[in-house]
Amino acid sequence: MGRRALPKIDPTLDLSRHFRTLDDLPRPWNGAALFGRTAPLEIEVGSGKGLFLQNASLERPAHDFLGVEVAYKYARYTAARLAKRGASNAIAVHGDGLRLFRELLPGDLLAAVHVYFPDPWWKARHHKRRVMTSAFLDDVVRTLQPGGRLHFWTDVKAYFDSTLELIARQTPLDGPLDVPERLPEHDLDFRTHFERRMRLHGEPVYRSLFVK
Repeated sequence: MGRRALPKIDPTLDLSRHFRTLDDLPRPWNGAALFGRTAPLEIEVGSGKGLFLQNASLERPAHDFLGVEVAYKYARYTAARLAKRGASNAIAVHGDGLRLFRELLPGDLLAAVHVYFPDPWWKARHHKRRVMTSAFLDDVVRTLQPGGRLHFWTDVKAYFDSTLELIARQTPLDGPLDVPERLPEHDLDFRTHFERRMRLHGEPVYRSLFVK
C-alpha cells in the first residue's frame, strides 16, 4: 500500500508561522522564540501528513507541538494543514529528527516523544537506518522530563518486539504500558493516517507507551 499523491497546497496560505527547516530552529534552544510562550513541548519524529499534529494540537491547546519530517513535501503539507486550521501551537519542521535530538534539544525538556509507524527498513543491513536505535533512545531519555512519555507504534511485529527489547536493555523507562485500541468517532479520528489505513484494512497495529 503505497502513499497516495498529496493534495495541492493552497498558494494563498501563509506558512511562515507553521513551517521551519532544521537550520531555522533557535540555537541554543528557545521554545518561547518559536511559539511565543513557554508551554509543555511534545515532539513527533516522522510526522508524515500531519494528522497527529493537527488533532493533538487542537485537542491540547495548553501544549506546544513540533513535528519533524525528512520529506520536504510532507513537512510543507503538514504546515499547510496546521495553518488552515489556525493551530498556533504546532510547527512542522523539515529535517532529520535524529539530528534535532542530538544537536539542539537540551535535557529534561520534553513532555512527550511520539514515533508512529517509522520505516522498518526490512533488510538486516539497513537496520542501522531505523529511528529506534540505541543512540536515539539515549537522546529520548536525556530530553524527556521526569514523567515524560515515549509513544512508539508500528504495524511490524518483528520491529515492535525488537524495539521493546532494546528499550528494556538500553533505558530506565517504565513500560511498556498498555495502550488499548479505541473505536474512532469520525473518519479521521485516528492517531495517524497510517493507523487509519491499517485499521480500515483489518491489519494489526502494535502500540506501546513508556514513562520516564
